[in-house]
Amino acid sequence: MASERAGGTNEDLNFERIVEKQFDKAAATLDFPPDLLRQIKTCQNIYEFNFPVRVDGKLEMFTGWRAEHSHHRKPLKGGIRYAKHVDASEVKALAALMSYKCALVNVPFAGSKGAVRVNPYETPPDVLERITRRYTAELVWKNFIGPGINVPAPDMGTGEREMAWIADTYDMMNVGGIDNFACVTGKPVTQGGIVGRKEATGRGVVHGVGEALSFKADVQRLGLSKGLEGKTIVVQGYGNVGWHAAHIFAKEYGSKIVAIGEWNGWLHDPAGIDLDALEAYRLEKKTMLDFPGATTHRDAPKVLEVECDILVPAALENQITMENADRLRCKVLAEAANGPTTPGAEAILLEKGVLVIPDIYLNAGGVTVSYFEWTKNIGHIRYGRLGKRLEMARGRQMIGAIERVAGVEFEKSDRKKFVQGAEEIDIVRSGLEGTMVDAYREIRAVMRRNKKIYDLRTAAFVISIEKIANAYQYLGIFP
Repeated sequence: MASERAGGTNEDLNFERIVEKQFDKAAATLDFPPDLLRQIKTCQNIYEFNFPVRVDGKLEMFTGWRAEHSHHRKPLKGGIRYAKHVDASEVKALAALMSYKCALVNVPFAGSKGAVRVNPYETPPDVLERITRRYTAELVWKNFIGPGINVPAPDMGTGEREMAWIADTYDMMNVGGIDNFACVTGKPVTQGGIVGRKEATGRGVVHGVGEALSFKADVQRLGLSKGLEGKTIVVQGYGNVGWHAAHIFAKEYGSKIVAIGEWNGWLHDPAGIDLDALEAYRLEKKTMLDFPGATTHRDAPKVLEVECDILVPAALENQITMENADRLRCKVLAEAANGPTTPGAEAILLEKGVLVIPDIYLNAGGVTVSYFEWTKNIGHIRYGRLGKRLEMARGRQMIGAIERVAGVEFEKSDRKKFVQGAEEIDIVRSGLEGTMVDAYREIRAVMRRNKKIYDLRTAAFVISIEKIANAYQYLGIFP
């Protein structure tokens, strides 16, 4: 893709080149051999294929991809995107981000990504099923899928349903494989999935922003108070990630969602949008526009310019460019989507003092919980099953001892809360929160230690490059 003009600028909007530019910026601060850095940056292979699917009695051809960015870890990991605009370059860029993301949050996968060029919202479910099963068969035939080889997951345009079709197809083509359902993550819980996976990316966004706003010096510089309570938030993109992030921000942390944007318009209410009322309206009307509890606007990109504390782009890449960056009125830009901000736009925002929390870190919640699902499938045991009764027994003993010593009796509701053992959802959420907190603190520590680094994205890339480089050196590929 040639360099494209973005609102009067000569800004390059090619996503693959943007990711490479971000890599190069971080690599320039490190002392690794150029050939090692080139090895890390290069996408090792991409499989592009055309396959026929019967639609309305006729055969139609569809194009699919699966890119493998790196093999420094096994298996490789990355979602499958269904979109009409997707191409090989985009798939390679997303695969590279997966490698860096996994390394950053210490998930032992390498990066991959897949896609099919199809509009899932205009395609009947029976046709989508045939497309998904045939796509999976192509990956099986070429050895691009398997529990120890390459493990897909949901992405834009796909979800639990498609992952169940993939798992079933793989299982039929690998009869007797005990680990077959570990070939893909993001499955329904009844098909080997894990509780909390659907919300994972959105919840990870909330934990990441919450951790960023936990440091007194940082929030003072932004003119904010610590924590998420009372913060005004704008969400662009109300799909799986944006929906869960908005609901968790508002309902669990007391934030105020003042605007929500979709592809065809956006809602605004400075007092805060009632998300439950909006959900009921959407179920009835099949759209969020003209919701009576807020003002509807039709110029969809303008939602990015609403004044707020935290802007959460959760849609497509290249939404914030040099053309509109100076009109943003947020204090924190929280990249829930992959690549929503161009390098030129980020430079403008950093100059304005905006805290940019990068995608490479912030949307890692999905792959983190996918890792939990994969290990659950490999281990063939539900989290919390072994220890729950033991934890409850010890809790009852502890409460009993406290009551005897203090001479008081706990309320029934308090007793139940204190002695309740950990369920799978508790373990998953705890693991996700710990992962996001630890990774952010590592990023922040690199920024404070390395005076050449002025932004979170570069610090995150530095950490990822170092970890991947160390893996290559350990494997003996480089001395």
